[in-house]
Amino acid sequence: MNAANETANLPRAASGKPIKIGKWIDSLKASDVNQIWLELHRLVSSHPLVRASKRAGFLVEEGKYNAYTDLTQELFVALLSKDRFQHYLETGMSDVEVEAEISQIELTNMLTAELRKRYPESYRLARRVSTLIQTSETFKRFDNRNNPEAHRRLADRLYGLSAWQDTKTRRDVQEMDERVKAVPFYKRDTRMVGCTGDAQIVISNVELEKLIVRVFKAIDSPVDVRSLRSFVMSRLPIMDIHLVPVGGSGENEDDDRAPFEIADVRETPEDDYLRREGEAEAETFVDGFLSDLSKAVRGKVKQYDRIVNVLWHCYLISDGGTQIEIAEMLGVSDSLVSDYRKRIESLLQNLTFNGINEARQFEKALKKKVRGMVAEERVEVSA
Repeated sequence: MNAANETANLPRAASGKPIKIGKWIDSLKASDVNQIWLELHRLVSSHPLVRASKRAGFLVEEGKYNAYTDLTQELFVALLSKDRFQHYLETGMSDVEVEAEISQIELTNMLTAELRKRYPESYRLARRVSTLIQTSETFKRFDNRNNPEAHRRLADRLYGLSAWQDTKTRRDVQEMDERVKAVPFYKRDTRMVGCTGDAQIVISNVELEKLIVRVFKAIDSPVDVRSLRSFVMSRLPIMDIHLVPVGGSGENEDDDRAPFEIADVRETPEDDYLRREGEAEAETFVDGFLSDLSKAVRGKVKQYDRIVNVLWHCYLISDGGTQIEIAEMLGVSDSLVSDYRKRIESLLQNLTFNGINEARQFEKALKKKVRGMVAEERVEVSA
């Protein structure tokens, strides 16, 4: 009967099956270090935050030890240094209570502290997004409309705009990921904040809430908190730098790690000579290309000015506008701009370079030359 009662009182997973609980008290009383280590490794391997961090690449595997083994060792040392094992025995805690404290408190605190240390901006912004969607009246929860008492982990809860109907349909995550790319990328707010004033604000709460609204409007669907944080943070200039060892002469280096040196990327005298030679040769390509461009319009000055402008706005600058906008700006038809583009692309395809460096130097020299021509034309028009 006692065994049956203990089985009935065990924690259960969402599927209804009892969750395995380690024999912590027996192992602690017997000082069975190996068994305690195995139980800790089981907790680490099955912890949702550990698995999520590993999938996201937050846990770095180095040498011959995997991330789970390293975390287990860190957890074991942390518990031992704080005398938690002795505390469990002295307070008469049960196996279930010991497992819950280690998994839900000790391991979770250790993981969040490590994530906060390695990725301070990502961690801070993820928490701010979670707080805003829960506290602002602009947003509401969608997964508990029929059952307000339903309990669900924050990362799995569905949120959307308060103005949306409760029956709002949900889109596929891959589709939402494509749609969110339409949201503009925010500039970094460099104001310093924090107790010591050593952290940049990145984005204010007012602007962050506006960004979340823009994300929701772009994806046009309720979304779980985990995906929402990812979408929002993909539109922000987050700079989390994680330093890792790159080798050295330390005594604790892994024996099986291949030695290597950091490459010197500075320009050598030979590279400098080749670069200058490529630049000089690229300039001759530019003169020949512009000459061919003039021949393509039969040497007519007005048509040549137009085709040069099409070259500048369509190929040499990133914000030149659409083809229709360029046609309207030049006062010509869209079909004429399209014809000029075909002629330009035909001439570009006829060019041959010995390497990528020559092509890059040609692009730089062409951009410099055409910029001057376009600027001169604007001055003449103004005069």
